[in-house]
Amino acid sequence: MSSVQAPESRRQSSSISTAETLPAPVAPKDEGQGASSSSTPTHLDFGFLPIPKHLQYDPEHPAHFGLAMNVTFGLASTFIVANLYYCQPLLIQFAQAFGVTYQEVSNIPTLVQAGYAIGILFITPLGDLVRRRPLLILLNVVIASLTIGLAVTKNLVVFEVLSFLIGIGSVAPQILMPLAADLAPPERRASALSIVLSGLLFGVLIARVLAGVVAQFVTWRVVYYVAIGVQYAVLVMLYWMLPDYPAKNKGVTYFGILYSMAKFTVTEPLLVQTILITIPSSACFTNWWVTLTFLLGGPPYNYSTVVIGLFGLVGMVGVAMAPLIGRTIDKLVPWSATLVAILALLATFSIQTAAVGLSVAVVIIVCIGLDIFRQTQQVSLTTAVLGLDANARSRLNAVVILSLFIGQVMGTAVGSKVFTEHGWRPDAALNLGWTAWTLVILFLRGPHCPRYTWIGWEGGFELRKSRVIAREQAAAKEKAPSQGDRERESEEGDIVEEKRRRSEEENEVERRRRSTEKSADQAV
Repeated sequence: MSSVQAPESRRQSSSISTAETLPAPVAPKDEGQGASSSSTPTHLDFGFLPIPKHLQYDPEHPAHFGLAMNVTFGLASTFIVANLYYCQPLLIQFAQAFGVTYQEVSNIPTLVQAGYAIGILFITPLGDLVRRRPLLILLNVVIASLTIGLAVTKNLVVFEVLSFLIGIGSVAPQILMPLAADLAPPERRASALSIVLSGLLFGVLIARVLAGVVAQFVTWRVVYYVAIGVQYAVLVMLYWMLPDYPAKNKGVTYFGILYSMAKFTVTEPLLVQTILITIPSSACFTNWWVTLTFLLGGPPYNYSTVVIGLFGLVGMVGVAMAPLIGRTIDKLVPWSATLVAILALLATFSIQTAAVGLSVAVVIIVCIGLDIFRQTQQVSLTTAVLGLDANARSRLNAVVILSLFIGQVMGTAVGSKVFTEHGWRPDAALNLGWTAWTLVILFLRGPHCPRYTWIGWEGGFELRKSRVIAREQAAAKEKAPSQGDRERESEEGDIVEEKRRRSEEENEVERRRRSTEKSADQAV
């Protein structure tokens, strides 16, 4: 089938299919200098804080990324990302405590999310430039300390500034995710990412529930006192569980890292495809959860705010399914897992369009289906993108997360407008249309295209990873000469070498004979 490709020289330089799972690097190489001191073992964080011996980097005995470490990454993601959502159920209490209007305190969630977006753009790329263990510990110390200010301040402006700064520093999950991809064995990469991602989603749920329940019985400040204790507990957990890993790309500057992020968005076909799928898919997810309040609060349901909040707990099903989702994706080519997820989302949104305003059972089905299949889609896309370049995983992940943010803004703005002006069925049809668009984008580029192929289906359409690996091994075996062929080639080479040596000896004897005859003629 015909395909649209980048220049031939660049295409040949990377003929690896984007569906292949790249091996996890043992010691990353510097882009500018090759292997260097980046892989030299380090025994101190910040030059003074000892690293526990079992966590120190050793290229001969790399850290074992087992279930305990994976769960540590997930828990850290849960309680760090929760910082972004504690404020949302507390806005009424904020207005009363600071003596301001609801409009003024509504800026707080916006500032937190704006800070988070800035952190993703400017902080997470550092994961490709510096050692990530001290970076993560430093970020956790900063946000835990700033949370103390939130708990004690009586000034709204100070609270808003601190919220913005905490948003910037709460990007640790987006640094942990590429680190998990580096540490996990290739055959477990999707499982590792799914657990970290599920921890992040769980943090969104638990923050809202915890803040709402606590504030019902005591002052809202207790929520932040609890958050302080949790943050320092996470800090201790990271100190004793987070393995050290050498810095990458020591020959590259910070601004070079930022420039390469922008460059990736126009030179990496798989990344562009992922962005074009993530934006509308994220918009569908946000559209559903934002307009769900309007749907359940009006006829025919007319539920209270407390009952509506309980529907968020349905998202726990998606979190619980994370290990199964990850193991399933590990057995498939990432493209095929994305296809399954999109088809399932199409079915989910078809059900929504048909009857979500008629039966609460349909609401629950859509909640569960959207959580599970959106998570499947996100893990499969992220797994594929992080396989593009082991030395650029933080930057690649940052681009994907930024596209997710764009989708959230689009889903909130467009979805709310469609729902309030036209009702639940046109809003559900909007989700269906956006999801159909993602299917079109996916089919423009097949599962085994070379890295720099923009459109096409080169390499076939096999969807099972085991079959792909077996086919590649068979092809490599056919290309490799057999032992008998190598022996025959070696014998033939020896014969040729022997003939060449004899020829040289005969030429040397003939040269000496002629030299002797010439000397005799001269004497006569």
